[in-house]
Amino acid sequence: MGRVQGKVTIVTGAASDPGLGHAAALALAREGAKLVVTDVDVAGAEICAGKIRAAGGTAIALQHDVTQQTDWDRVFAATLEAFGRLDVLVNNAGIAVLKPLTDLTLADWNRQIEVNLTSVFLGCKGAAAAMRAAGGGSIINLSSVAGLVGLPGCVAYGASKGGVRLMSKSIALELGKDGVRCNSVHPGVIWTNMQAGVGGGARAAADRMAAHLPLGRVGEPSDIANCIVFLASDESNYVTGAEFTIDAGMTAV
Repeated sequence: MGRVQGKVTIVTGAASDPGLGHAAALALAREGAKLVVTDVDVAGAEICAGKIRAAGGTAIALQHDVTQQTDWDRVFAATLEAFGRLDVLVNNAGIAVLKPLTDLTLADWNRQIEVNLTSVFLGCKGAAAAMRAAGGGSIINLSSVAGLVGLPGCVAYGASKGGVRLMSKSIALELGKDGVRCNSVHPGVIWTNMQAGVGGGARAAADRMAAHLPLGRVGEPSDIANCIVFLASDESNYVTGAEFTIDAGMTAV
């Protein structure tokens, strides 16, 4: 307990359960963080915040379209008003537009990049100012194994997640002098609502995919949340510009 005690943390895309943002917010709260949980689905974000408060933690929920600068401005302003500082940002919100190249429309492409990559830029830019004022902080950007290796049907998704990976490294180089760290997390096959959507809602499809991995199983949101807690904590105070692959060995070949 207390690994991130008192750290003011924004987690985007925290409504979906099971989901990475939801699990990360709960895990960070258990370790003492003060949470601002956001989502375009504000009712779902409030459910997440309610769980944290019911367990004795501190959390507020905000409606948040991560593609909109005005929404980011409002979220940062509300965070500073409520807690006076920002220590951690978890850029988790995202969507998966999984289509072959020949089926992708320009609208598909633009939407994928806007939600998965432009939103991370907006979040990092706003967090940089707040974290400089706080004397440092940790930015944690959710990428994917699709941001490391090519995967069929992931032309737009992989481009967005690969962009997150390299953007995180550049931000780490720029903000290190200010005590702001920036790292990317690359999940593999994790059982979330997004993964369920890929397989038509059937866990069996994910199980078949994971059976070929070295560890032979589907991951759980908590597997990713554990890494996020580490990166948010002072245990990782010498870690920046790094990528954390949590994929049961999927990309080891």
